[in-house]
Amino acid sequence: MPARSLTVARPPDLAEMIDARIASGAYASESEVVGDALRALDRETAALDAILRRKVEASLADSRPSTPADEVFARLRARAAERVKDE
Repeated sequence: MPARSLTVARPPDLAEMIDARIASGAYASESEVVGDALRALDRETAALDAILRRKVEASLADSRPSTPADEVFARLRARAAERVKDE
């Protein structure tokens, strides 16, 4: 697929990060930096999806009885109250 032009406004901190990558010689252009960043984001998203999928599959395969929602929320409220009290 032929390259397509895209104009993107970047906050100064991101512009500095891109410029630093180019200045280091690791990349020849802003397009290369952005392309690599998007591919890294795709890899990270896929890895997180795989982790979550394994956790869900393990949970579904767990033969122990489920904890009722009201019990879970009661525990969460108690934990939150403890954190507030400790602050």
